[in-house]
Amino acid sequence: MLQNKETRRWVPKASLILCLAVLLFSAIGVMLADVYIRNLLPFIDANGFSATNSTTNSIDLSSAFFQSLGTNGRSCGTCHAPSDGFGLSVVDAKFRYFASHGRDPLFAQVDGSTCPTGPVNNSLVVNNGLIRVGIQVPPNNFDPDPPQYTITAVQDPYGCALTTNPQGQQTVSMYRRPLPATNLGFLSAVMFDGRESTTYPLNNEQTFSANLNADLTQQAIDATLGHAQANQPPTPAQLADIVGLEMELNSAQLLDFFAGDLYGQNGSQGGPQFLPTQPYYPGINDSLGGDPHGNQFDPNVFTIYTTWQNSRNRQQASIARGEQIFNTQPLTISDVPGLTTGDQQISGTCTTCHDTPNVGDHSFPLPLDIGNSRSLAYETDPNIIAGLKQLQQPLLPVFQLVCTAGPLAGQTFYTADPGKALISGQCSDIGRGKGLILRGLASRAPYFHNGAAANLSQVVNFYNQRFQMGLSAQQVRDLINFLQTL
Repeated sequence: MLQNKETRRWVPKASLILCLAVLLFSAIGVMLADVYIRNLLPFIDANGFSATNSTTNSIDLSSAFFQSLGTNGRSCGTCHAPSDGFGLSVVDAKFRYFASHGRDPLFAQVDGSTCPTGPVNNSLVVNNGLIRVGIQVPPNNFDPDPPQYTITAVQDPYGCALTTNPQGQQTVSMYRRPLPATNLGFLSAVMFDGRESTTYPLNNEQTFSANLNADLTQQAIDATLGHAQANQPPTPAQLADIVGLEMELNSAQLLDFFAGDLYGQNGSQGGPQFLPTQPYYPGINDSLGGDPHGNQFDPNVFTIYTTWQNSRNRQQASIARGEQIFNTQPLTISDVPGLTTGDQQISGTCTTCHDTPNVGDHSFPLPLDIGNSRSLAYETDPNIIAGLKQLQQPLLPVFQLVCTAGPLAGQTFYTADPGKALISGQCSDIGRGKGLILRGLASRAPYFHNGAAANLSQVVNFYNQRFQMGLSAQQVRDLINFLQTL
C-alpha cells in the first residue's frame, strides 16, 4: 500500500485519470469474470475501492438484469452499473458520453435528454447524472378527489417542464438520480416518491418480503416499458431473474486509500461483507418511537468503526470521530414537511432521519422535504437559503403549486420537484421524498436526488448550514471521512 505522504500527494491528481481507471477496472472485472463478476471485485473511486457482495458469491452477467429487453439498447445495468455501486456516477456518465460520442444507450432521448422530443440535450445526464422522469397528472388521477393544487412552470429552461396533451393530461418533467439497485433488503419505499410502494407498502414485518418482491417486480416492468421503451413487459421468468439478482446484492466502500481495509481491520465492520447479516425489519430503531418490537430508539445508528476510536492511524481515528458526529452531534430540525409543522422545531441528530442500523435510511416510510429541491429565487427560509448556497444546483424547471383545497388551501409553493405530491395529490406532500440508503456513497457522486451536491463536502456543508449543526472545520473533515467509507 502507498505511504500516507505519497498517497496524499497523489489522490488530488486521481480525478484526472479516474475515468480511465474506472474503465480499466471494469474491463478487468469482465475479462476475469467471463460471464460473471467475482464476489467483492474492487472498483476504484476517488476515495478508494467499492465492491459488491452477492449471497451467491458472484454476479451473473447473463441475468436478465443485464439484458436489453426493450427497443433502445438499454438494460437495468445501463443506469445501475456494478462499477458505481449499482447506481450511476457522473464520472461513468462522462466517460461513456465521450467514449461513445453520445451513442451509449444511457443517452436515449426518451429520458437521457432534457426533453423526449426536439433537439437532443444530454447535459443533465453528463454533468449531474440526472434522468428525466415524466409523470402524468390528469385531472382525475386521484381517487376519490382531484389534486389539492394547480401546477404551473415558472422556470422552463428546456421547453418541456409541463406539457398538456389533447385530452388535458399534464406531464411534469422532473430530473432525478437513478437509485442504486443494491442493498434493497433495507428499503422502506421503492422509488424516490414511493410510487412503486403505494399498493404494497413496506411498513409491516409480516408482509415485508412479499410486498418488496411485488414492488420490485412492478418497478422492473415499468422501467422496461418506460426507460427501455419495450413493446411488451418482461416475462415472469425474466422478472423473477431481475428481482432475484437485485436481492442478492449488498454494496459498500471496501477500502479507503488512507485507512486501508474497511472490514475486519482492528475490529471494523465496514465494507459490504457484513451487510447480509445486518438485522432489519420495518420500523427497526424508529426514531419516532414506532419500533413494532417495542425497542427504544438508539441514536448510535452506526457502529461499524467504534473500534477505531483510539487508532494510531490518523484516518481511522478521523473516521471513528465522524461516525460519532453522525450519531450524536445536535442539530435543529425546522421547516421539514413530513416531520415538522408550522414554526415547530425539533432537536435531533443525523440519526433522527437516518435511523436504520448501519444502513442509514429511515426504517419506516417517512418522505420528507429538507429543502434541497427549492429555488433560491423564491425561497424565504433563511436556513434553507444558507444550505442551498453550499450546493451546485443544476439548471432545472421550477414549478409553482397553488393549493386550492385541503388544510393548506391558499398557500403557494415553489420547487423543482413536487415529489410525493404528484402521486398523492396532497399539498402536504409537496417536495417530499424518501431518505436514501447511505451505503456505497463514494462510488456514486453526485448526491441528493437532484444531483445538487457534487461531492460529500457539499453534502456536509449543506446539512451544517441547513440544520445549524455548528461543526468546526475538523468536524466537517471527520464527518466527510466517515461518509466516504460507507
